[in-house]
Amino acid sequence: MGRDDGSRVRVPEQRAPERQPTDGTELRFSVLGPVRARRGDETLPSGSPQQRALLSALLLRGGHTATAGELIDAIWGDEPPSQALAAVRTYASRLRKVLGPQTLASDSGGYAMRTGPDALDVTVAEELAAGADKARAAGDRPRARVLLNKALALWDGEALASVPGPYAENQRTRLEEWRLQLTETRLDLDLEVGCHAEAVSELTALTAAHPLRERLRELLMVALYRSGRQAEALAVYADTRRLLAEELGVDPRPELAQLQQRILQADEELARPADEPVQAAAPVRPAQLPATVPDFTGRASFVRELGDRLATAEGSVMAVSALAGIGGVGKTTLAVHVAHQARPHFPDGQLYVDLQGAGSRTAEPETVLGAFLRALGTADSAIPDSLDERAALYRSTLDGRRILILLDNAHDAAQIRPLLPGTAGCAALVTSRVRMVDLAGAHLVDLDVMSPEEALQLFTRIVGEERINSEREAALDVVAACGFLPLAIRIAASRLAARRTWTVSVLAAKLADERRRLDELQAGDLAVKATFELGYGQLEPAQARAFRLLGLADGPDISLAAAAALLNLETHAAEDLLEALVDTSLLESAAPGRYRYHDLVRLYARSCAERDERSSQEPELALSRLLDFYLATAAGVYALERPGERVLDHFSRTTYPGLVFQVREAALDWLFTESSGLLACARQSATIGMPGRASDLLMAVVDLGESGANSHQFATAATSVAQAAAAAGDAQAEARGRTMLSHAHSVSGRFAEAEAQAIRALNLGRLARDPVSQGQAPNQLGIIALYENRHEDAESHFTQAMTAFRADGNKPGEAAALCNLSRVHLATGRTTSAVQLAQRGVAIYEDDATGLALRLANGKYALGLALIGSRQTAGAQNVLLEALRIFRESRQQLWHGMTLFRLAELHLAEQEAPEAATHAEQALAVLRGIGGDWRRANVLTVLGQALAAIAQTDRAQVCWSEALAIFEELGSPEAGTLRGLLNPAAVA
Repeated sequence: MGRDDGSRVRVPEQRAPERQPTDGTELRFSVLGPVRARRGDETLPSGSPQQRALLSALLLRGGHTATAGELIDAIWGDEPPSQALAAVRTYASRLRKVLGPQTLASDSGGYAMRTGPDALDVTVAEELAAGADKARAAGDRPRARVLLNKALALWDGEALASVPGPYAENQRTRLEEWRLQLTETRLDLDLEVGCHAEAVSELTALTAAHPLRERLRELLMVALYRSGRQAEALAVYADTRRLLAEELGVDPRPELAQLQQRILQADEELARPADEPVQAAAPVRPAQLPATVPDFTGRASFVRELGDRLATAEGSVMAVSALAGIGGVGKTTLAVHVAHQARPHFPDGQLYVDLQGAGSRTAEPETVLGAFLRALGTADSAIPDSLDERAALYRSTLDGRRILILLDNAHDAAQIRPLLPGTAGCAALVTSRVRMVDLAGAHLVDLDVMSPEEALQLFTRIVGEERINSEREAALDVVAACGFLPLAIRIAASRLAARRTWTVSVLAAKLADERRRLDELQAGDLAVKATFELGYGQLEPAQARAFRLLGLADGPDISLAAAAALLNLETHAAEDLLEALVDTSLLESAAPGRYRYHDLVRLYARSCAERDERSSQEPELALSRLLDFYLATAAGVYALERPGERVLDHFSRTTYPGLVFQVREAALDWLFTESSGLLACARQSATIGMPGRASDLLMAVVDLGESGANSHQFATAATSVAQAAAAAGDAQAEARGRTMLSHAHSVSGRFAEAEAQAIRALNLGRLARDPVSQGQAPNQLGIIALYENRHEDAESHFTQAMTAFRADGNKPGEAAALCNLSRVHLATGRTTSAVQLAQRGVAIYEDDATGLALRLANGKYALGLALIGSRQTAGAQNVLLEALRIFRESRQQLWHGMTLFRLAELHLAEQEAPEAATHAEQALAVLRGIGGDWRRANVLTVLGQALAAIAQTDRAQVCWSEALAIFEELGSPEAGTLRGLLNPAAVA
């Protein structure tokens, strides 16, 4: 194939300016694949290959008449048969009978097709492509992508498939070129909207199929560079230069060489669309500021001071103002008010985050950066993993834009440094309970309580002038009792405003007790606690109980159903109480049916529980009910995913019921929505004397450990449960906790830690005679040994696990051990028995499972590997694709990625290198953030082998070098294989 010249094919064939309405408007024709004619859902017979050649020649003339001679040339070229004219007439007659006389018309000694305006798929594709061009020109890139994808979806394989003749051959070539150009345009749009990781796999396959097409190589280089794979991007250029020299004796075109130089120089402009000005690079304009309060009062000097600083931000680098003060002094209210007033100075948007600095679990900078990058228009696939990389991309994204960042409730300077902009034009407002004296260059503002005049003005604006004017002295007593703290004043005023029968004097009398006053000589929590005491003291008994008990539960928020369980109330009764607490501002409604505390309010609620429930068992009973609710519900979800699993029979009995799901999708939605609360409950319950049920809860939510998003939280919870169980002397709970901890380490590729925990779990399980850990722990040990190529150990462990599962009557467990044992047999050359063992395992799963059961997918995964080893590749591909579907629908990111990896291995073994490279790239994208370095290195090894097979050797060397570095750091034996791939001469 020759070099492409970058020209664009806009319209494949000129069409007639008008079409005649006919009775054939129901007809649909397709030539972007096999030539077909349809009327409604009916496929019409199109005849012999030569008859289809005549039909396609007429269709592609766009309604123009074709003479008999032109049709003969189209079908037979320079060597027509002697009866060619008669044959053309016969073909036309047959088609007229099928299509109707008004559709295929005779005209001036020739023939013409009279069809509806959208009857031909090529015409539809043209209109979609034209619409995409217009959308892109108007800046609507998402719509342009949608339209192009619709156009490309009209192709069903090779255009004019199996149609003979020179005309069809020319049209085939032209339509394929057009298809490639549409694909390039769509991929260009993919890169412009940040879908870099997704584009890499498709571009890898396309460059393999069209190795001399430089535009595809250029797009691949950009996609790799924007995905943080600079070395591979440069390797693509080296591969291209070598290939062009060998095949055509030419150098890469100038655009490709210039791109290489930009990558070598780490050009930040490559992060922006190449064909748009800088200011249009990020169309997303975030507006995240919370609403300002309508009754904002006072603080005039601060508003002016901060406003002036923000107004001059355009000419200063890192314009940062940091507000400090005790909790409840109004830092957030002031910052939000000032930020809203400054919005005209920041036309590119405003970002906001609550950093939860006063709580025990502050927001992590990398998490905040991920949210900010998404808000700024960065696709998830383009967001790097590490804090430093995210911070660098964040600063690059802000460069050239004027954006205000409000960092609320910061813990310390270290937390916010990665979140600060680095260029002129942007500014940051920071609020914190501590002074940011170690934040270089920041403008520090210390916010004190209100003046008496401002405090009275705020109180009046909330309560109303009519009630205050007649009791001014009492109102002054109230704000004085509030210590002039804005939050306390707001709570007291809201209480009075909601109670029309109260006078101001009644409220003042309630606050006369000095124990309820704010001590201005104290700072921080004491003042805040006194503030909240005002609201708490006015709650009804049932509301106060709910406030106290809800604060006991760890986790960022809580659902209505979980809160009802904790409070031991019907859902509607619990909702009434929670909404009443929301009305008092003591509780927040994070979303419909979900509630959360401000971090300081949670601390206060817990202090109330410690004080007011000292002689009661209510706190312990409430948390026990919550644990029961979570465990019962999670066990139901587990049963839907793993039908027939005996482990549920060994869970602790629960007395409080959970939710019941009939639909698997709803069950998974609940599991992943409640993930943080579930894992927080397991941690907390273990530490307060309930390690048994806590360890059971961990086992019930084991899917969270393989999901990617929750893997780290799962490992942390498993550590807490194991340690708490050990301290309590509960051998069974400790065994189960360490089994889950081993699983978490294994998922992350930390095999030494995983093995140590599994050994301890097995010993404890034997001591406690726990059938669960006695089956799962040796199974886990076998998996680790298999990964480390200790096949004899692995076989011993899996055999031991199978014995334990059989003794327990756990058929799915037995099936898991059989499938794992199959992999040992496969690794040791016993392919026949490997297939048999996997088939036995799958048969057990199919007896108990629904078609979508997660365990069935695990079995099919093992069977697919065994079939690959026995060279039954067609069967292997089918079962792996079925496993892939189930893993994807079960949201199992780890196994989704690993199945893609196995499909890559399969295609590589079948010498289908482009397909292997595509699947390996997809595996890398799915396994980001999960699976650990060892698995990533294995995928990189296969990707390198596939790239080498399609003559992208420089890029292959980059993949292998990265894999080798990982294996050497881990001390893995695979390092020897990589050295051989990188330097085959040395190995030989």
